[in-house]
Formats: sequence, structure tokens, C-alpha cells
Amino acid sequence: MQREFICGDCMNFLPDFPDNYFDVAVVDPPYGIKEHGGKNRSKYVKQKNGSSIYVPDGGYKNYGWDNKPPDREYFKQLFRVSKNQIIWGCNYFDYQMAGGLIIWDKCNDGSDQSDAEVAYCSLTRRVDIFRYMWRGMFQGKSIIEGTIQQGNKKLNEKRIHPTQKPVNLYRWICQKYLQKGMRILDTHVGSASSLIAYEEYGLEYAGYEINEDYYNDARKRLEEFRSQITLFDLGMEEHK
Repeated sequence: MQREFICGDCMNFLPDFPDNYFDVAVVDPPYGIKEHGGKNRSKYVKQKNGSSIYVPDGGYKNYGWDNKPPDREYFKQLFRVSKNQIIWGCNYFDYQMAGGLIIWDKCNDGSDQSDAEVAYCSLTRRVDIFRYMWRGMFQGKSIIEGTIQQGNKKLNEKRIHPTQKPVNLYRWICQKYLQKGMRILDTHVGSASSLIAYEEYGLEYAGYEINEDYYNDARKRLEEFRSQITLFDLGMEEHK
């Protein structure tokens, strides 16, 4: 099974792929809204029982990568090398995309961040909604119970990227739209949430991350995930 995670600019690699090489491109490129870190969002958050807890900012360094969205050449190459596409942030791009939509409801009412994110989806003409809480220490309990706060904070995903999406979002995408054996393209890997889900689901992929610091953190996260799977497999063998 071919899986590649490369530190580099995807635009240095996409021209080398033949037409329709990838079954689906699932991408989360820069939106151009300056959400690249450097903002202090530390504050007290009121809980349902009336008490407040202090939620510190992630302290992400501002690399300036979200100053502008990709140019038209990026989208031209993306649509050339992939048969289908799921493109997060489609509402920010000046590029015509006719198809379905995915709405990620972040159960984020009352915060200073967006209540939802939108993705273009060429695999359907429906509008599908995924509800999952994703606000600092408040992360959804499950895919089904997205509006319920997770009781054990130790179960929360560790954030390593200012615009990180949860692994459960990509698990849902795999279950709803993808099939085992597909070849997937991810042009802006970020935290590697997508790659973790693809490996769980048995998908081939090529992923690119241009920022070396993000790449190293994502690579470490991916290796930690793989080591957990290996330990689980060893434990299963011992119980046979």
C-alpha cells in the first residue's frame, strides 16, 4: 500500500501526476482569512453549571501562511489530477465549483469563532451536515453525540496546529464518501488528522505540508498513532 507524507510545496509535485491519478482529493488549503496563529484567545469560558474555567490560547506562532487563498493554478492542477474533490473553505475561493456541500457544525454558538465550516463535495449534489463540538477543551463526545461535551478531557485530541480539524471529521468523511483501496490526495496536511483517519480506513494517500515545523509535529503525531496500533496488535496476539 502506497502512503507518502512529504515536506514540500504541493505545487512542485502536482504537475508530475497524470490526469485523474487520485480517486479523491480531500484538501484544506489556506482560506486567506489570517487564521494562522499569533492571536491571543486566552479567556474564561462559562460552563453549564455556572462556573468558569480558564482556557489558554494555544500559543501558535504566526507563519503568515493564511494571508491569501491559493491561486487559480492550484485549483486547475487539483481538478486535473483527481477524479473527485472535497475542498474545505470553498466559500472563500473565487473559483466555480458545482456540486454538493458538506457543513461541519462545530456546535460553537456563543464563541468568537465560526459556527461552521463549509466544503465543496463533487461526490454528491446533497448538502450533508456533520455535527461535532470543537472548541478548545470542549470537544464532541462522539460523531453521533456531537453536541454533548466530552466528560474526560484526557480523551481530547491534542492540538498542534492553529486550524486543526478533528480526526473524527475525517473518519466521518471516510465512512460516508470514500471506499477502501482508494487513492487520496491531501495538499495541505497540517496536523495529520486526515492521514490518521486514512490509515485507519485502509486508504492510500499522498500528503504534502510546506511548513517544516508543522510537518515535523504532524509526522511525530502520525508515528505515535502508528505505535499505538502496533501495541494494540501485539496485545491481541498475546490473547490468542
